[in-house]
Amino acid sequence: MNTTYKEVKRRLTAHSFGFSLILIIGCALGACEDYLDINKYVYDQTTLDSIFLSKARTEEYINGAADLLLDESILTGSEWAWDATSSPSGSASDEAIYPFILPGNRILYDEVTEINSTFNPWPRCYRGIRKANIILANIHKNEELTEMEARDFRGRAYFLRAYFYFYLVRLYGPVPILPDTPMDTDEDVATASFERNTYEECVEKICSDFEEASKLLPVERIESQQYIPTRGAALAYKARLQLYAASPQFNGNTYYASWKDSQGRNFIAQTEDKNKWGKAAATFKRIIDLKRYDIHTVAKIVNDKGTGTLPLPSTVPDAAFPEGAGDIDPYKSYKTLFDGTFQPYIVKEYIYYAVNNAYINNRDSRLIFPSKLGGNASYSVTYDLIEEYRMADGRKFSEATEAERSWQAVGTSKTFTGEYPLSASRAFMDDNREPRFYATIGFNHCIWPSTSYRGSDVSNKNLDVEYYQGGNVTNLNDNNHRNRTGYTSKKYVHLDDCIFWDGSVKTKTYPLFRYAEVLLGYVEAMNEMGGSYTDEESGVTVQRDIEEMIYYFNQIRYRAGQPGITDIEASSYETMKELIKHERRIEFAFEDHRYWDLLRWKDAYEAINKPVRGLDVSARESQRQQFYTVRVWNTERTMRRSFSNKMYFWPIDRNVLQKNGKLVQNPGW
Repeated sequence: MNTTYKEVKRRLTAHSFGFSLILIIGCALGACEDYLDINKYVYDQTTLDSIFLSKARTEEYINGAADLLLDESILTGSEWAWDATSSPSGSASDEAIYPFILPGNRILYDEVTEINSTFNPWPRCYRGIRKANIILANIHKNEELTEMEARDFRGRAYFLRAYFYFYLVRLYGPVPILPDTPMDTDEDVATASFERNTYEECVEKICSDFEEASKLLPVERIESQQYIPTRGAALAYKARLQLYAASPQFNGNTYYASWKDSQGRNFIAQTEDKNKWGKAAATFKRIIDLKRYDIHTVAKIVNDKGTGTLPLPSTVPDAAFPEGAGDIDPYKSYKTLFDGTFQPYIVKEYIYYAVNNAYINNRDSRLIFPSKLGGNASYSVTYDLIEEYRMADGRKFSEATEAERSWQAVGTSKTFTGEYPLSASRAFMDDNREPRFYATIGFNHCIWPSTSYRGSDVSNKNLDVEYYQGGNVTNLNDNNHRNRTGYTSKKYVHLDDCIFWDGSVKTKTYPLFRYAEVLLGYVEAMNEMGGSYTDEESGVTVQRDIEEMIYYFNQIRYRAGQPGITDIEASSYETMKELIKHERRIEFAFEDHRYWDLLRWKDAYEAINKPVRGLDVSARESQRQQFYTVRVWNTERTMRRSFSNKMYFWPIDRNVLQKNGKLVQNPGW
């Protein structure tokens, strides 16, 4: 369930007369706990036609359709809160490992087959598509709606239909496009015999629906409707799909040359079309031109305590953002996007977002928090990702001096941005790194403040975390309660957070789409273009514009307190390609991007089959130098990841194949 709509369903319908009547009837029948079950309401209490005679009932039906969206905030699911709707992309990349086979990583360990696909959103998505079709076919019957309300409801339906198809296509590749005329029942949809459309036909249909949604949906919404999509959200997902469609996985991928439909047409285009990059660039530019969104920044902190914003390196311009980073705090500008500091409605970088359910009921959070603070610390970030974070002045970590890469303790503590403390025991190799490192990564001797803790054990506050064997993170009586690489993710952890019952965790926002993705997507698409392209829908013309590439790319770099790119770098296609891949890896770490990026770039085989590297966490504190030695870890099953070409698409579950005789399985499965 996607909280974007779940929340708004609760808020918008709780006081309507129609909803109250449903609640009364439901309670009278002894089913108060199911009063939001729209299917029960539709099929047991009334007829479908009556849904479209009432504004309140129509909106409830739309929200019921949206309730079928899958929750993309839960990247792992934990053994305490197993969630079969968790996206398989959450931990199936090269970002991290943990010692459990869970929904987020099971594909990497031969746990997925056609007989037991373990994750099967196919029926759920097609139920959502049918509901969207019903809305679009019947909305004209509702005479209670104003013209503006009718437009909005239709826009939501187009968005939902496109989103469900997008979710399917991203996971399975080409899928069947149903007739827009709604079928009578969900079972009719499940048993209908339809062949897959080609990938390009799917993209055309989805983009058409997102485009139609963008014409109907408002540019802005009031706060009580903040989780409902807007024009920007519709264009954002259209652009994301166009970027995927232009990428090597789908644009001239000859690996799928023999994969054809019954008419002999290739499911995946066999000839590269550079215009596809132009389509993506044009849509990203349309979002920029809305002038509705901005890169989120927090003002520079200046005080006389020596705990203000860290001085900028000489390599970073001190001009005001977006021409530099002189007036902002790079750490807080990035960190507060994820840790619950701000109410989401005021964050102009968010285009589409949800409540982050991964930090409710100890899902992802339990795998991240140290054992002493109620977690098991088993979410272990790979050293490959750690090496990607640069030094504060923008140098690659591989270019740091021997002293800067040392295991030895810095020896002095420090606090910056008013509240982020660094322990004197931290190693030089974890010191003087770029601000996003401290906003995202938990490391050995990283301090967890847990300021909301109200218990009696004072050592639970400002815990200096030790990933050594036998350190305060580990539980020697339980092998699952320890970290495997010496690093974890703190991206969504606020300094107040404590998952003990006598502490609290701030409500988090999960950014399903933020403006940073628009800017990086625009730059990537421009870099790949072969010439100019004019969008027929909007008239927007785009081309590989070096000045624009520098301006928009550097907004991401400056917000992160990093030096910008130069004309020389932007002029080189290969240089920019590598810079874009690097920037996406760091900027969107643990945001469910890396898996899809590895797939669309066709980089997954090489990246995921690499050995897992980390620090030597078998060493005790007295063996500090050994602890900071980087080694390959392959002693446990989940350390031995594997990726094969068939895994570029998820297998269609056998139950689905048996109901639709015209479906063929994805290659290799």
